[in-house]
Amino acid sequence: MEKTENALNWFEIAAADISRAKKFYDTVFDADMALIDMNGMKMVVFPTDDSTGKVSGALVESEMHVPGAVGSLIYLNGNPDLAGPLGKVEAAGGQVVLGKTFISDEVGYMAFFVDTEGNKVGLHSHK
Repeated sequence: MEKTENALNWFEIAAADISRAKKFYDTVFDADMALIDMNGMKMVVFPTDDSTGKVSGALVESEMHVPGAVGSLIYLNGNPDLAGPLGKVEAAGGQVVLGKTFISDEVGYMAFFVDTEGNKVGLHSHK
């Protein structure tokens, strides 16, 4: 495998109810993401700046996307301090399953939550 700018290129978080999932992630990350229809899939794309090499992803509702708490795990950016978005998870209808946890001085902190769709998702921040 050739070296690439990012090991991750794109991610999709499955949603059974895209409107409910959008409301949850909008609340947790203080966002107002747009709902779009792409090739028969309902999608809500996470915002990023337009710089080359930036990784993004989306919430997706389709027959091919099934929410779940096991399997691959992605970590969303919780910078500057994941305590902010993590503190909104339960009020938005999710569940914190691992609170803010120190990894190391070089890596920072991590946490896990389960969203309204039943997906286990990680958060990472340097503080």
